[in-house]
Amino acid sequence: SKMTVKAVKMPCTSANVYTKVPDGGWGWTVAFAFFVVEALTYGIIKSFGVFFNDLMESFDETNSRISWIISICVFVQTFTAPLSTVLSNRFGHRLVVMAGGLLVSAGMVIASFARSVVHMYVTIGVVSGLGYCLSFLPTVTILSQYFDKRRSLVTAVASTGECFAVFSFAPAITALKEQIGWRYSMLSVGVLQLGITACGSLLRPIVIREQEEVKAQPPEESTETKYMLENEQTCTSIESIDSGVDITTSPSNVPGKTKAEPKSEEPKQHGQNPVDNSSTPPEPKTKLLDFSVMRDYSFICYAFFGLFATLGFFAPSLYIIPLSRSLGIGKDHSAYILSAMAIAEVFGRIFAGWILNKKPIRKIYIELICVILLSVALVAFPFASGFWGLMICSVYFGFMLGTVAGTHIPLLAEDDVVGIERMSSAAGVYVFIQSLAGLAGPPLAGVLVDTTKNYSSAFYSCAAGMVLGAVFLALVRPCKTGLCHHHHQQQQQEQVEESTAGPPPELPDDFIDMDIGKAENSGKGSDSV
Repeated sequence: SKMTVKAVKMPCTSANVYTKVPDGGWGWTVAFAFFVVEALTYGIIKSFGVFFNDLMESFDETNSRISWIISICVFVQTFTAPLSTVLSNRFGHRLVVMAGGLLVSAGMVIASFARSVVHMYVTIGVVSGLGYCLSFLPTVTILSQYFDKRRSLVTAVASTGECFAVFSFAPAITALKEQIGWRYSMLSVGVLQLGITACGSLLRPIVIREQEEVKAQPPEESTETKYMLENEQTCTSIESIDSGVDITTSPSNVPGKTKAEPKSEEPKQHGQNPVDNSSTPPEPKTKLLDFSVMRDYSFICYAFFGLFATLGFFAPSLYIIPLSRSLGIGKDHSAYILSAMAIAEVFGRIFAGWILNKKPIRKIYIELICVILLSVALVAFPFASGFWGLMICSVYFGFMLGTVAGTHIPLLAEDDVVGIERMSSAAGVYVFIQSLAGLAGPPLAGVLVDTTKNYSSAFYSCAAGMVLGAVFLALVRPCKTGLCHHHHQQQQQEQVEESTAGPPPELPDDFIDMDIGKAENSGKGSDSV
């Protein structure tokens, strides 16, 4: 049962062929690549709050209009998720991630020369947003294919790259702005994001060929015995239908004919076997995007969970620095609060991966508990006062955010949602549905802040969305094996019973005619006697 590694050993270019999911091997390199991609995608998005005050002063814009930069970026990133799935299935994960890294870097570099906020909408919002989608989603998808038993733990630990990025980028960019200004700082970030392209080159495709060895071992004996059994079954079936038929087609009477037929067919089947084996890997790629997951009630509930929970993912990290500044906290201490949130998120992701890696635990329920506690953390922010109050709330929020943010996409591979076979398409559709919340979340919080003149309203809106997400997450498991699924099965069973109970099975027309003809012939024979 040992896994067999690829036969062609060309570094970083050929596919890895295994007889089962390796749970390691080249997967550790893919995990490292995912760590860096997380740091240079979501880490930069969450650290973008350090540019907010500079952009407001340079472009003389309101808080809500500046918030549209990240809002459009997140929307494009999630809205184009099905496109990322289609391109990955068509051209492979490696090329798609490398192209995404080029787009991310180009958008950020061009944005450093922007003269209005509208230019930021196009460069960071559209160009970099598309690059973020092409970089992140294929990486997390192929990482899930390399691991099975350790999937939750490895994905959670690798996703901490975003947290280390926020921890290191927020103070570094703040210090860099004081030396060279925000434009050259943004230019430096864009050049740094070229590392996504290098990480994309490490994403070797994986092929699982578990059935080849089983089919290749007994090729000849199974076919001979199969044909002998088929011939015997055909003889008995002919004899049982009509006892008056002459049995001249049995193998005992005509051995030449019966032996020639299987031999004429055997070479065809032996010639087709290697073709079938060689054509099995491309078969899953016939469907570039499988929308059949939309008929799964559990996936629909899980998608609504992601839709509402996204409201609480980005806005707190964007508004924590403006909130701290409104409470009289300095720039340096505000950056430390964001860094402390990132450190706590690291421990939250590792803790969630360790818990979800336990065998007897129902992972969907652990996720539900973490979402409820995350809602409590969002409500606690408006009641914080002073540096240490915000620090405690940020650490608590960061820890709980890590337990949810690092596991909500990999949980699609669990049987409670869709399973590993449909994860690629499900991830594209799931992130696509999240795009609505990614577009509306930050601007909605910005409008509330501009209207109420209080940053607390932004955190209340995030908490409301997280509570709604918890409600839909609680319905995922019942919809999979409980009320909704059982009701749907009953409806299908009733339709099947109606269709089967309709017309009686029809007998062949010549069945009765043969018996009647025999009876007439036997009657005539007796009369003649």
